[in-house]
Amino acid sequence: MARARELFPGGVSSPVRAFGGVGGEPFVVDRGAGARIWDVDGNEYIDYVLSWGPLVLGHAAPPVLEALRETMRRGTSFGIPTGLEIQLAELVQARMPHVEMLRFVSSGTEATMSALRVARAATGRELVLKFEGCYHGHADSFLVRAGSGVATLGLPNSPGVPGALAALTLTAPFNDVAAVEELMRGHGDRIAAVIVEPVVGNSGFIAPDAAFLPALRRACDAHGALLIFDEVMTGFRIAYGGAVERFGVTPDLTTLGKVIGGGLPVAVYGGRRELMERVAPSGPVYQAGTLSGNPLAMAAGIATLGALTREVHDAIARRTRALVEGLCGIAARRGVPFTADAAGSMFGFFFRAEPVRSFADAKESDVALFRGFFHAALARGVYVAPSAFEAAFVSSAHGDAEIAETLQRFDAALAEARG
Repeated sequence: MARARELFPGGVSSPVRAFGGVGGEPFVVDRGAGARIWDVDGNEYIDYVLSWGPLVLGHAAPPVLEALRETMRRGTSFGIPTGLEIQLAELVQARMPHVEMLRFVSSGTEATMSALRVARAATGRELVLKFEGCYHGHADSFLVRAGSGVATLGLPNSPGVPGALAALTLTAPFNDVAAVEELMRGHGDRIAAVIVEPVVGNSGFIAPDAAFLPALRRACDAHGALLIFDEVMTGFRIAYGGAVERFGVTPDLTTLGKVIGGGLPVAVYGGRRELMERVAPSGPVYQAGTLSGNPLAMAAGIATLGALTREVHDAIARRTRALVEGLCGIAARRGVPFTADAAGSMFGFFFRAEPVRSFADAKESDVALFRGFFHAALARGVYVAPSAFEAAFVSSAHGDAEIAETLQRFDAALAEARG
């Protein structure tokens, strides 16, 4: 890390890795296998970060490694179409039929900024409505009251974003239908899109109220705006078919990432055919990428979605629920204010007695207790995100033994943190 700090801002290639939200020095990973990782000092951890979500099959998953080995023999990048792109797109579409046409890119930020460009072109409008604590990548339009590392570092907005551009972004509290309706009444004829994480993962795990997503759909329809589901994190995590399957609400555009790359850089934006046909070369909305749809990322995605059958997905979801229930039981027995929830293989917890419905609620949780708990858990070989404002993940490699071991270590870590 001393060498890294001479080379990278904060010694890292992405901010939250620096442990700024919990203090102390980050460890440096050497390798991973299944549900576990090992650092360069030989310490072993049960991993619930999983590269921030992509590794739904666990580390070094044999189907993914075999697909990569086979694909590398034929070349790593061509800058011209390959059959692998078509195969992965068809797998995505089979699970998400509302994604009638799509475009591969290399990061979630690319996907969300491109989806917003399509929405602005289709509506002829400039404003976008997002929700406090939701993180949609680091494009300028989305760094207003964002989540993830922005929330962890306590930055309400990012320097370097022009004020004129930030003024095009409206914000409302997550789960606040009345606030959305008020903004729509005042600005609805200028709002191009409403973008939302269907389940928030970037200010901790926050589930939508039953009425929230349907209300967004109605508001967009009433005012001619497009609804964008940012499923970079939730896609193929919260349900086999994503948010549409889980909540029964269909967006106009969807962004995907993480799981669809199996640990390699890949993301997607897509949706209704008439919207996506506006994208070049079919239409005038320009977006391009040299490594978009590269064979390695496509092969890893095909292997991952192929192995993530509905049965496998459901099995991970059951273990995730068992883990969350076990965590709640331990906290209750120790008298620690605690709330936790899960959707599919994604979960999160806060040191707060009341359920968390918004970023404002999340910020009222006991962040100091989380910091102490994080380090106590890490010392016992359990790795969760180094931030009180991030979701966690379970993979198919987390078996009953890993869940039981985690709960035992969690109990001891909580006892130490509570003092």
